Amino acid sequence: METLLSLSNDLAGAVERAARAVVAVHARPRLASTGVHWGPGVVVTADHTVRTDDDLRVTRPDGRTVPATLAGRDPATDLAVLRVADLAGPPAERGDPARLRVGHVVLAVGHGPRASWGVVSTLGEAWRTWRGGEIDRLIRLDLTLYPGFSGGPLVDARGDVVGLVTSGLARQLELAVPASTVERVVEALLATGRVARGYLGIGLQPVALPEALRPVVPGAGEQGLIVVNVEPAGPAATAGILLGDVLVALDGRAVGDTDAVQGVVAGRPIGSAVTVSLVRAGAPVQLSVAIGERPARKG
Repeated sequence: METLLSLSNDLAGAVERAARAVVAVHARPRLASTGVHWGPGVVVTADHTVRTDDDLRVTRPDGRTVPATLAGRDPATDLAVLRVADLAGPPAERGDPARLRVGHVVLAVGHGPRASWGVVSTLGEAWRTWRGGEIDRLIRLDLTLYPGFSGGPLVDARGDVVGLVTSGLARQLELAVPASTVERVVEALLATGRVARGYLGIGLQPVALPEALRPVVPGAGEQGLIVVNVEPAGPAATAGILLGDVLVALDGRAVGDTDAVQGVVAGRPIGSAVTVSLVRAGAPVQLSVAIGERPARKG
């Protein structure tokens, strides 16, 4: 009994510690979402809960509601950053998401405060969201995200914030964006209001590459990607890539699926060049393409 009571007190203490940096974000009709006091004058929340750019308000832990402005948003990682001039109290105390292990007890903290506890059910490598956002680590949770919890902190047993919980990145999955990803995106949004991501401006579909062609195309593997769409005036069109070309390598690295292409392009500076190896009408072709900035997606 004493051990159970000690655990219960420790978890309550972790919620109390995290709640000092938890706010309510009023950015959609009826239901407030949760946000985290991330740094001086800065609140982070889930982008899908910020339905307006104007008339934003934040309710502090002491119950006072103050105005906020939108510094930037990144739908690809479901993160939005607000500036709040009158934000009392300390920022969140952050932990290291790399220390999480499957089975660790964690808590999702909502404004109020409210809390939901469970365990880390799955950990994985870096992954890409359906909108192309780069998440440093897969963190899947076995806990309940109640209405209004999205944008709130994922808290470890010490009360340190190791990520932000959200229901906006996958249906029927409880996920957390690791604190390392949040920090990277916050820095970009505070600096420029957006996260710049590279792209080539082409639509691709996997195709098998004939065995006879593989030795003559640098970096070719068993599969290539046929170009099914070329964006007018995009980076690929400007470089001379055509419909029906089969892309087989980028900078000599075989690419057999679109994730491999995005993995190469997304990490390069906008304007830098990448060597694209193609098969065109049965012959090898190499082109240099200047990586462009992916246009912002609407909605």
